[in-house]
Amino acid sequence: MLNYSASEENYIKAIYRLQRQDGTVTTNELAHELKTKPASVTDMMKKLKAKKLLHYQPYQGFRLTQEGGKVALGIIRRHRLWEYFLAEKLKFTWDEVHEVAEDLEHVSSKKLIDKLDEFLGFPRVDPHGDPIPDANGRIEISKKIPLTELPLNAAATVSNVKDQSNSILELLEHKKISIGTRLEVKKRFEFDESLELKIGRQPAFTISRQLAENIFVTSPRPALKQRPESLTALPDGEGKRNK
Repeated sequence: MLNYSASEENYIKAIYRLQRQDGTVTTNELAHELKTKPASVTDMMKKLKAKKLLHYQPYQGFRLTQEGGKVALGIIRRHRLWEYFLAEKLKFTWDEVHEVAEDLEHVSSKKLIDKLDEFLGFPRVDPHGDPIPDANGRIEISKKIPLTELPLNAAATVSNVKDQSNSILELLEHKKISIGTRLEVKKRFEFDESLELKIGRQPAFTISRQLAENIFVTSPRPALKQRPESLTALPDGEGKRNK
């Protein structure tokens, strides 16, 4: 198994995330995503192409090869397992785990990551509800809908947060909403499209439509598994952070 530098892995992961939207990625898009210069992106694209990780033609955009996709899924697997470990075992809050996992994801020992997965009990999702690829690069995908689409008085479980910025996570903590929270939408207000929620025996409370659009809940449909080579996109509810 080849080892890649932290910089190369950051590029691979960013390309994987961006190509979910358009199928191909431009130099300017990637430069903006990574906060670097287009010339630096061009140099890295040549390196990744030489390693057969990238389909790249100047001025025509680029996308990962099948091998590049596998490498990206490996990075994502490491990141999300470390997030789970930090939250479940070291009791980091869910708005703290991302930055630490950004460093730990570059520890590329397959034996270590497989042992970590086993130690954690083979978790399926990270603390934000994003699916964790298994050792073969497969991701379990469950049907998720935004809270804004949940019928009134239908019980559902929070399974994912789309925008994982610290400000959103802080607000959710304040509202006592986390992954696994069971809730119901009791009322929708026409004036500002806010929602009244009920969680267990707590008093009902209201959240904005903007917040509700970032909360995804589970559907009763069974989960599906897809092969890594078909994963040009992750589920719609997956978080915005580059992980």
